[in-house]
Amino acid sequence: MAEVNLTIDGRPVSVPAGTNVLEAAAKLGVDIPRLCYDPELTAVGACRLCIVEIEKMRGLPASCATPAAEGMVVRTNTEKIRKYRRMTLELLLANHPQDCLTCEKNGDCKLQEYAYVYGARADSYKGERKHHVPDDSNPFFVRDHDKCIVCGRCIRTCAEVMGIGAVDYSWRGFKAKVTTSYDVPIEESPCVFCGNCVTVCPTGALQPKSRVGQGRSWELKRVRTVCPYCGVGCAIELVINRDGKVVGVDPADGPANHNKLCVKGRFGFEFIQSPDRLKKPLVRKAVLEGRRGKAARESEFVEVSWDEALGLVAKRLGEIKAKHGAAALAGFTSAKCTNEENYLLQKLVRQGFGNNNIDHCARLCHASTVAGLASSFGSGAMTNSIDDIAQSKCVFIIGSNTTEAHPVIGLQVKKAKRNGARLIVVDPRRVDLAELADLHLQQVPGSDVAVLNGLMHVIIRDDLYAKDFVAARTENFEALKKTVEKYTPEYVESLSGVPAALLTEAARTYAKAGRSAIIYSMGITQHTTGTDNVQTVANLAMLTGNIGREGTGVNPLRGQNNVQGACDVGGLPNVYPGYQAVTSPEAKAKFEKAWGVSLSEKVGLTVTEVINAAARGEIKGLYVMGENPMVSDPDINHVREALGDLDFLVVQDIFLTETARLADVVLPSTCFAEKDGTFTNTERRVQLVVKALEPPGEARADWEILNDLARRMGLGWDYQSVAQIMDEVADLTPIYAGVRWDRLAEGGDAHDKGLQWPVATRDHPGTPVLHREKFSRGLGQFAAIDYLPAAEETDTEYPLVLSTGRILFHYHTGTMTRRSKGLNWIRPEGYIEINPETAAYHGIADRDWVKVTSRRGSVVTRARVTSITGKRVVFMPFHFAEAAANVLTNPAVDPKAKIPEFKVAAVKIEKAAEAPTWAVEREAAARAARGAAGDRAAVAKEVAAGGERR
Repeated sequence: MAEVNLTIDGRPVSVPAGTNVLEAAAKLGVDIPRLCYDPELTAVGACRLCIVEIEKMRGLPASCATPAAEGMVVRTNTEKIRKYRRMTLELLLANHPQDCLTCEKNGDCKLQEYAYVYGARADSYKGERKHHVPDDSNPFFVRDHDKCIVCGRCIRTCAEVMGIGAVDYSWRGFKAKVTTSYDVPIEESPCVFCGNCVTVCPTGALQPKSRVGQGRSWELKRVRTVCPYCGVGCAIELVINRDGKVVGVDPADGPANHNKLCVKGRFGFEFIQSPDRLKKPLVRKAVLEGRRGKAARESEFVEVSWDEALGLVAKRLGEIKAKHGAAALAGFTSAKCTNEENYLLQKLVRQGFGNNNIDHCARLCHASTVAGLASSFGSGAMTNSIDDIAQSKCVFIIGSNTTEAHPVIGLQVKKAKRNGARLIVVDPRRVDLAELADLHLQQVPGSDVAVLNGLMHVIIRDDLYAKDFVAARTENFEALKKTVEKYTPEYVESLSGVPAALLTEAARTYAKAGRSAIIYSMGITQHTTGTDNVQTVANLAMLTGNIGREGTGVNPLRGQNNVQGACDVGGLPNVYPGYQAVTSPEAKAKFEKAWGVSLSEKVGLTVTEVINAAARGEIKGLYVMGENPMVSDPDINHVREALGDLDFLVVQDIFLTETARLADVVLPSTCFAEKDGTFTNTERRVQLVVKALEPPGEARADWEILNDLARRMGLGWDYQSVAQIMDEVADLTPIYAGVRWDRLAEGGDAHDKGLQWPVATRDHPGTPVLHREKFSRGLGQFAAIDYLPAAEETDTEYPLVLSTGRILFHYHTGTMTRRSKGLNWIRPEGYIEINPETAAYHGIADRDWVKVTSRRGSVVTRARVTSITGKRVVFMPFHFAEAAANVLTNPAVDPKAKIPEFKVAAVKIEKAAEAPTWAVEREAAARAARGAAGDRAAVAKEVAAGGERR
């Protein structure tokens, strides 16, 4: 890019053409004041504080909206400029509350700062003052229009970054204010409560409610760490008051989020200090008395010491192993825990239990990604970086409701669209990005292979494929070509419902863009053909040469904050840390030497296989760390029965979850805010997690619990810190070889941005883009795959297809988000989406109670009548245990990855005869808490009729 040379305050500077004067000055360390400017937003020059003098230019132009030009001579701080800035500030202060001493923004307000710097007085101008009542109707933030300076940063953030436009200017002149369309309350607008408007507000006009009265900016402690929700890995700052309580979360400038957050990351922190947190070890009274099995689990929990609890766990696990053999034990590690903790549990199972029966929830979300991409590319992870998405010329999204499940990545998709990229969305539902898309291919659930093969048929037929790339870097192309030959657009339409012309246009758009990125998630992985789906996606990328470059790639979005890391460090039954096969003699010998024991070469059981083996009486003891299969697994009734058949169940968690309630022993652990460690996000970035708080009661970090237990089991562990554990991981794991604690810790070269594996050596910078010159396996392998229907098809009794997934305001099994008052205020209960025509056919109206039945069970939930779904498809979020979607889902699994088919189940619906008991009880309790308790029959009648509407 061409450079321009200019002089600012007598100093020369060179900047890329197109840089504005304000940013050019910043390069010299000159801080020009501004209230309306943000580098990510359109520059409007509205506040007039950033004015400068430029030779041979009339007036005082706004530096934010003036491009730097060759030979320009700029002055930024003359007496004339200071005079006009002071006048502007005094005009603002003349219509601004003078309550700085009690304002929550005191000490962090740009208006206050500049008024001090320029000596502005509040009484220089007299006249009418605006007066509005602060709007605190929502649970997240207060909108105080009297403190708004109408700079428009919130408006532009909502419109340009978020792509929502929930607020805009209303009225004109003195009456002008920022508000919603028709000035309705914010909760009645399209606002998604991300809080990014709060972040950019320079005054006290937007303030988080949780921080009111908790202290001024200089009284609050800030600790940078990583968000505990989805796999994006947003950098956050925990805001802690003088009492050691988290009172807020602010975004940090992390490599994945760049000062942006979603509603969960910003406001879903209340679980940290929930009164429900486990504080002491719990053991069933009957178990302490020596009884075993289901009968013992009917007794109450009693609090015990750590010594007694861990002594009992070590004893019982040892007894089961001695009596029934090593194969009778299993462990579930956790996508919520750190890399170091996951490493220790898989080591405990392999070294202490004596088997490879270790797995976690990746089995339920992206096991098919690990298997499929490893087969095609040699590495089962996201190929590119999150920032790459904005560089794409075409973004192809299949099976990902990105703006709800991974909202901050959704912002990158919107940025790419603003930059001119074409957007193609393949989804059975008309999700948010489908509204923005150039092309929406609304396929029948389970027909993904047919659609993808159809795209490749068109690309090959029309001679649009990357011949040189295919010839030089791939193998098995002829087999692929032969397979997709029959998938004409017309044939694909008959299988998927996607119009032939639309499929053809999508194929040509993707192939011709030159830089196309594929994004996918659980919409294609959670199928009995999940691995086939993933390999077919990989085929499409290789066919067009869209791999190994910025703005391209195959990008699976991992569902939880550390599901990638849990896989990386060996939380899988078939591989040691670093995806080193347990069946490999070399890998086995390596870990035997490191751990000092003989290891099993037999591939262990997966999550679903462990549950089935427990039901058959083959698994006798199960150790669960931070997982909740009683909500997350398919066919929950079967899961409940299987867990009940165990001889011994240990659950290590921060809450008494639905699974923990079935346990013999419950061990209280710490959450992300109370321990050190690392998480690995969806783009393979290993980032530091920093302890900010002391844990509640006697809760202990998961790694400390495992370390203590292993000692009691005679394994000789003596870890003193997480740094010691991470260095052991690096020693044994080639892809993490250069991921050393001292590099990630404060002062290290990777502290701010982390490291993207593979990191081969201590001084290796990491790998933002995989497969640049060659694939991890050498040549990329095309997989010739035919379409197969879902394991369960509809019929006259079960005529509808149920798909399940996530929503924006809740997360996974709801353990954390459903303890947030604000998130529950927005989405207090589950629901089923039903197309209007389907609802009318069944006599169902919006918010009616609906009984949903599959071949495995029934649940009652609210109806949400919407055209988002097609006529033959219904959708349910799975976060709500009282109306658990996974009572209905099909436990049939992909034969390769063993992932269940959450996305296709045959169901029937009918209007429920009455409201479910849980709904009546919840409403009665809520009214009692408000002092408005009424007759239970009346409450039940109102709940059945739709309940209180927000």
